[in-house]
Formats: sequence, structure tokens, C-alpha cells
Amino acid sequence: MNPSKQAADDRQRAPSLCVAAVQMVSTPRIEENLQTAAGLIAEAVARGAELLALPEYFAIMGMTDSDKVRLREQDGSGPIQDFLAASARQHGIWLIGGSLPLSAESPDKVLNSCVAYNPQGQRVARYDKIHLFGFRQGAEAYDESATIQAGQQPVSFDMPFGRVGLSICYDLRFPELYRALGVTELLVVPAAFTETTGRAHWEILLRARAIENQCYVLAVAQGGRHENGRETHGNSMLIDPWGEILDRQPKGPGVVVGKLEQGRLASVRASLPALKHRVM
Repeated sequence: MNPSKQAADDRQRAPSLCVAAVQMVSTPRIEENLQTAAGLIAEAVARGAELLALPEYFAIMGMTDSDKVRLREQDGSGPIQDFLAASARQHGIWLIGGSLPLSAESPDKVLNSCVAYNPQGQRVARYDKIHLFGFRQGAEAYDESATIQAGQQPVSFDMPFGRVGLSICYDLRFPELYRALGVTELLVVPAAFTETTGRAHWEILLRARAIENQCYVLAVAQGGRHENGRETHGNSMLIDPWGEILDRQPKGPGVVVGKLEQGRLASVRASLPALKHRVM
């Protein structure tokens, strides 16, 4: 980008933005989850949130991995996408639907997709999860590649505060994805981290992504014991560009709310200009 144009864009940016992470403990029933999400969205809006994000699998945490395949939606049409568009429009907010199952090329798989809507209810971005989780430790085992088709492209979008980068859960372990997004003001990480891996790595990885990219990170988690027996780690949080945690929800449904400040971004990037020092 032309430096003078970048400077002009920076001057036009909103000086602050109130954001919220909506933590859930989703069930196998879509309608029930959407009702829960609607209540938590309203709570966050009442607390001043202008941009909200929901967790991975917010609309369905099935009893089996194949449940999401059976309930997948065509891109652009379906009750989950309609709910997100209507909620964004109703409240006049930027709304990021952590992930929902969209139709894939294979009939027995889905795309695990994060979709973002503007305050008019128009979709502005869709990101398909690139890195698929695989884990085995004793009786605990996961293989997302069995039911999910991997995405191919990093995705970000622009809004008045700045550029927002999208990612989902296991992507958090791959810093090269965030570098590929370029300079962002906010990274959003919807997730359903397991209790085992979350307890060990969730917070430290989130804080590292904020510090190395000198931006805010909004981490939006599932947080509790689900009907399918899975336990998710929770600990949704908002982290500033210095790696400081501004707010956190340890377990259970709830809302994390905080304010992003252009002044804080500028101060961190000026005092330690690591982004300018990159050589690769």
C-alpha cells in the first residue's frame, strides 16, 4: 500500500471499539443453541459491544462427529446463517459466527466455516478452517479430517477500527497463518479446545499470537461439559498487543467484554517496532 494512503486510512479509523466474546456450552440441538446465543448477544450489546464473536460449533455440538454433516447448510442459506444475519441487523453490530458446518465437495464432509456480518446483516467474510485437529492420548482421540474438508486460504476483512483476521481453534498452533494475514488490528479465534490441550497450551498460545503480531486477540471458546461427554476448556479472553489479558470467562456460558484502543496499538508498535524489523 502507498504510505500516504496508509496514513490517510489510519487517520480515518475509529479510535476505539468495544468487542465481546460469547462463551457457550453448546448442545446437539441447533434451535436451543441459537436461543442461548441470542440471549448472550443481547447481554453483550447491552454492555456496549459493537463487534461480537461466537465460539466454534456454537450452533451444534453433536453427539457424534457425523451429526454436523447431516445438519450442514448450503453456503449462503440456512437457519444458522439466517440467524447470524438477522442478529447483526437487529442489533446493528459486527457479528462473527465462530464456526458452522457448510456443504463440502465430499457428501460425507463439511467445511468448518467462520462467517462475519456487518451491521446491515450482510456477510463480509467467510473463512474455512485450514488446520484440522488430530489428537490421541489414552482413550481421548479426535480426527477432524474424517468429517471436515480443509480450507485453503487465510481470510481477513476491514471494518472501521481496522483489519480483522479470522482463524479457528487448532489454527492457533500455526503462527505462519497469522503472518500470512499481514498487519491486523484484531485477531479472532473461535475455538472448542479440549480441556486436556487447553489447560496446557490455550492461554500461552493466545498471548504469543497477540505479542508477536502486536494486535488485540479475541478468543471465543466453548467452556464446559457437553452432552456428548466432551469437556471444553473455556477461558474466553481478550488480550491486548502487549500480551495482557483484559477480561476472561473461565467456564460456563457468559460474555467477555472489553475495549480496543488505537492509542494502545500505536504505543506498543512505536516502542517496540517488531513488525518493521521483520526480515522474512
